[in-house]
Amino acid sequence: MTLVGILGAGQLGRMLALAGYPLGLRFRLLDPAPDAPAGHMAEQVAAGYDDAAALARFAEGLHAITYEFENVPVAAARQLERRAPVYPPPLALELAQDRLAEKRFFRDLGVGTPPFAQVDSRDDLAAALARIGLPAVLKTRRLGYDGKGQLVLRSRADVEPAWAALGGAPLILEGFVPFERELSILAARGRDGRTACYPLIENHHRDGMLRLSLAPAPGLTPALQAAAERIVTLALDALGYVGVLAIELFQIGGLGTWDGGLADQPPSPKPQAPSLMVNEMAPRVHNSGHWTIEGAETSQFEQHLRAILGLPLGSAAPRGCSAMVNLIGALPEPAAVLAVPGAHLHLYGKAPRAGRKLGHITIRADAPPQLAERLAQVQRLLPAS
Repeated sequence: MTLVGILGAGQLGRMLALAGYPLGLRFRLLDPAPDAPAGHMAEQVAAGYDDAAALARFAEGLHAITYEFENVPVAAARQLERRAPVYPPPLALELAQDRLAEKRFFRDLGVGTPPFAQVDSRDDLAAALARIGLPAVLKTRRLGYDGKGQLVLRSRADVEPAWAALGGAPLILEGFVPFERELSILAARGRDGRTACYPLIENHHRDGMLRLSLAPAPGLTPALQAAAERIVTLALDALGYVGVLAIELFQIGGLGTWDGGLADQPPSPKPQAPSLMVNEMAPRVHNSGHWTIEGAETSQFEQHLRAILGLPLGSAAPRGCSAMVNLIGALPEPAAVLAVPGAHLHLYGKAPRAGRKLGHITIRADAPPQLAERLAQVQRLLPAS
């Protein structure tokens, strides 16, 4: 019996387990919350990630260890590495936990990012603003997600309130990017170094939270896909990565002809061919990849398990086109959702609460016009959130 350990028992851990059971895998979870969404699906060690005795109990007999979110303490991952293989590597976890280190990593690879500066004091912020200008985004370097820990500075009047709200923690100032759209690329790398890339995904956010993903991204060209794959492959190889990696990207410029190059300069206000900039990475399965459960030959969850266990990677090809709608704060009537052709409902077992991800709906179709029609039907069913 192959036993996989997952640090975290949230909805991503739940979906990893669901993907692994048909492969004959078994799972053990470590999560401090005894009522975590995946807790009833596998053996769970309910303890903190800094509990050495619990880590030893958790690691007993595991064939591989992974994690479902990037705020797992790096020290815990490194301690567990002495007992079983930990994938993705703790270095990826360490970089993803610090926005400054992450930006420097991509800059050193020659991949474009928004202009950025380290901010540890009010004087640092003044110097960063003088260099980068406004508008800009002030972010905590650690622990921000779903729009938390970041504030947009549109004018000088926003600077002092933002410093009052965020100052005192290590910060980063990033230049505001006038992007055409937000994209993400998901790819898996196996233990043997082979990779599989999913098509680029177009993402739509509101209030800092992902609301809708479309896959493949509308208007996707082979050259744009190749440019994104080059970026993610550079990162995978540099990290000696194993598992699924998600990179969030800004597309600068229109949706027309693409020259295939990597962005390495801040965007120009003049019209230009599309280019890509890295926003951030997530060393794990990702919300924008949930469409793959029904919409790809191999879901991101099965692909991640294949990768970390040294199994052959599956095809990442899409099955037609898909949309993924997050259910946030409140749930629609399940029967109404399931009456929409091509719609698949995934609930996470969480109690409704404002701003909480409770589940998602995947919608699949053979062609974009049919997908648009089905998506509109689903969106009419959604409660306000």
